[in-house]
Amino acid sequence: MKVLCLHGKGTSGSIFRSQISSFRGKLPEGVEFDFLDGPFNSNAAAGIDLFYDPPYYSWYENDSIDDIRGACERLNEYIAENGPYDLALMFSQGCVLGSSALLFHQEETPHLPPPFKAAIFVCGGPSTTVLEEMGFHISAEARERDAASRKALALQAGSSAVLARGSDRWTGLESLNNGLSEDQLQEEITCPYRVAIPTVHIYGSKDPRYASGVHLSGICDPAKRRSFNHGGGHEIPRTAFVSNSIAGLFRWASEQGGVQ
Repeated sequence: MKVLCLHGKGTSGSIFRSQISSFRGKLPEGVEFDFLDGPFNSNAAAGIDLFYDPPYYSWYENDSIDDIRGACERLNEYIAENGPYDLALMFSQGCVLGSSALLFHQEETPHLPPPFKAAIFVCGGPSTTVLEEMGFHISAEARERDAASRKALALQAGSSAVLARGSDRWTGLESLNNGLSEDQLQEEITCPYRVAIPTVHIYGSKDPRYASGVHLSGICDPAKRRSFNHGGGHEIPRTAFVSNSIAGLFRWASEQGGVQ
């Protein structure tokens, strides 16, 4: 099994390798992970510089449709040269890249095999810019929540917050979601179609970007998706329960994608 790994903005492939080490060790032998680095130099993601040395990278520099489309084209070129890949494992901005690549594929080249057979999205949402380009409707409330959650993440994941409160910094976020259930959050985006491959969605209810992760699950085929709320923030907790749960979902995605 060959797995494509796409890190978050302001980190790197080697950092992502470290971030997933707790559940990677629980997977069967023979899984080959390919940890890419984004093509652009970046400032460290909030709080990352406390634990990891540079360099740090991003997949694109702006959230414009042209920049994201360009990032997807580069990704597809890499896959053509180094693939095929059975599964993609993504975190934060990597989820934006991977979900956008799947949507562009479904709209433009549905007669060809998708970039990967199954996908695991961790603490990440879709690009609202890409969704609008493709005819998805996003409610005004979802837009407001998206902007507020980005600001909250920058504050609660920043170095001073990490040093002062540690994991306790992920608090007071319920107001961002107005008490809405996952089903209600998913209904905030109207989908002309959905990502068709098997998908796993891993997010934390204390993550300021929690709603964005739920939105991403909502644009994927409900018959082919699984979700897991690890209960934390914008991170991958390393507890045994979370690690075992993610490893189980990894195996499910592999089986659903027809990976041997």
